[in-house]
Amino acid sequence: MSKLVTIFGGSGFVGRYVARRLAKEGWRIRIAVRRPNEALFLKPYGSVGQVEPVFCNIRDDESVRRVMAEADAVVNCVGILSPRGANTHQAVQAEGAGRVARIAAEMGVARLVHISAIGADANAGSLYARTKAEGEAAVEAAFPGAVILRPSIIFGPEDDFFNRFAAMARNWPILPVVHGATRFQPVYVDDVARAVVAGLRGAAPGIYELGGPDAGRFHALMEQMLTIIMRKRRIWDVPVGLMQVTAGLLDGVERLTGGLIPNAAVSRDQLKMLAHDNVVMPGARGFAELGITPLAFEAVLPEYLWRFRPAGQYAAIKGSAKNLRKV
Repeated sequence: MSKLVTIFGGSGFVGRYVARRLAKEGWRIRIAVRRPNEALFLKPYGSVGQVEPVFCNIRDDESVRRVMAEADAVVNCVGILSPRGANTHQAVQAEGAGRVARIAAEMGVARLVHISAIGADANAGSLYARTKAEGEAAVEAAFPGAVILRPSIIFGPEDDFFNRFAAMARNWPILPVVHGATRFQPVYVDDVARAVVAGLRGAAPGIYELGGPDAGRFHALMEQMLTIIMRKRRIWDVPVGLMQVTAGLLDGVERLTGGLIPNAAVSRDQLKMLAHDNVVMPGARGFAELGITPLAFEAVLPEYLWRFRPAGQYAAIKGSAKNLRKV
């Protein structure tokens, strides 16, 4: 019988790529999510019955224990940028990560891969970064054999980074960015999934920092993105002070409305994260130690950002037509 893996957050951006990779590897897959009915799109990733979404509340011991029953391996993809109700950074990224690792150890799970983030730091000003670090510490304490992956900003067809800014560039005459000098090392989502597979196959325990082959400043990445979507826009480096006021107001509206009007722009906590480089540290273990050669974002972005071009999918044809000789 094939081995069973439980993927926490398996319907999310990274989780769905992990599920697809592991289905191809022949694993039986249990997708632990809050809303199983919204994860049914994962079932065709494998043969009949191979991929099964199940309910789980990562804040509850018994719920976590139930979805780990008979599992040979566990992957934790759960993470949040913005808190919603009881799903706070502390409850999900710190306590939730520790709970998954502790119960996995108690139940004799053989392999655990935990997805964290570059920038995880117990002394960070950002609550996101601090709770990521707390989660890592809890995982290492409860499950010393765990593989912890720290990706930089992740890109792919469903990302909320390049897609968001490309949509802004399509609709606005200027493209606002904040902390434009901050450096990122974009990593392809399927390369992160490949790293998870390597972790389950027996990679050495510990932390691996995952970044793509190229690092660049935020401002420069936006210039490259604009070239790919064939749009000329002025990039405006918004003063940090102005964005802090704006973020504070938007956070206040979200808090006062109980989340009914969410802050869809940028939060004060995200501003704190943006102030720090998000690149692989010198000497850190990464893709090379996992036997993976990551893809550059320039090779992937045209495959899904074409819809933001002025002529959409016909951009190449329209460009070629300009070169035709008039008779």
